[in-house]
Amino acid sequence: MHFRPSGRLAAPLTCLATSLAVLLSASLYAAEPAHASAKRVRLGSTSDVSRTAWSGPAFTMNGSGGVVPATMTKAINEIRGGTGSLDVVVIAASAPTSGSQTPECDATMGLAGVNSCTTWTLTTRNDGNNSQANTDIRNAEFVYFAGGNQCKYADWKGTSLQNSVKSVVAKGGGSGGGSAGHHINSAIVYDACQGSVTSDEALYDPYDPYITFTTGMFNWPNYANTINDSHFQERDRMGRTMAFVARALEDGLTTNGAAWGVGVNEGGSVFIDKNGKGTVSGADTFVVLGDHRPEVADPDDWLTYYDYKIWRLRPGATYDFKNRPNCGYYLRSIVDGVPDNSLYSGTPVSSC
Repeated sequence: MHFRPSGRLAAPLTCLATSLAVLLSASLYAAEPAHASAKRVRLGSTSDVSRTAWSGPAFTMNGSGGVVPATMTKAINEIRGGTGSLDVVVIAASAPTSGSQTPECDATMGLAGVNSCTTWTLTTRNDGNNSQANTDIRNAEFVYFAGGNQCKYADWKGTSLQNSVKSVVAKGGGSGGGSAGHHINSAIVYDACQGSVTSDEALYDPYDPYITFTTGMFNWPNYANTINDSHFQERDRMGRTMAFVARALEDGLTTNGAAWGVGVNEGGSVFIDKNGKGTVSGADTFVVLGDHRPEVADPDDWLTYYDYKIWRLRPGATYDFKNRPNCGYYLRSIVDGVPDNSLYSGTPVSSC
């Protein structure tokens, strides 16, 4: 017998309270001066690099909030073509509560090939249109989204910031982020705007009110139809990523009838080069493919999905996001919300 996971019976009341809070916040934000909350801290050179051509794009997808030097170094080298230096902008939706106020830039400035690193703390939707922030972003060659709350990042969809970040990638620069910053860089963003869902809750009901998506924020080259997830094994998030993949397929959010979940463990990172080749560093990454509609994906009903294809990628392993492989995966199914075997390990059906 299945029971609904505890702690969610009050979800309708919680959602009502959240909606009221959002309305109240919106009225408060509307009354405040534009850009009043934006804060800028720049490290390194006060002048931007002047250069006409860059060699990217390149991306870093991190399982926790901090910069991973191994993949950040690869991205920097890819973008600058091994010569000269570049400028980095870090975007955060809240300031650290203790310690350095620029932890990502502190780590980045210690790497070769970095001219400057500017941290922008932007806490309201209006801040997405801050003119100086957007100038800094457009003049940069890499934009890193810090950890925090991906719903705040998703709220910048439709602001100048969205197009400014796109312009960095378009000129051969790059983008990346960790934790919430990892989420916002996927094609289909689990935005958590109603709250964070657990694997048990998501497998019980793939239409749980806490499962909400933002689409159309960023669509990076070779990274279509992806849904990122972070802190993956540490917080047992395979089940919810499976539910996200099923929902994306059931709701027609993908372009080719398939969806790929990309779950990165804490301390792990995936560097993706301009040809779509992903290389794992630091800790394991999991790629979860759903290539057909779920057998059962309905509100208030357990998920059933047969034969997810799962790749477990150890540090040093690669995954081709441009020409996605059809080998090297193991199979797992969810039947009435219950996995048929261990989700985080398995014997590959075939080797590559």
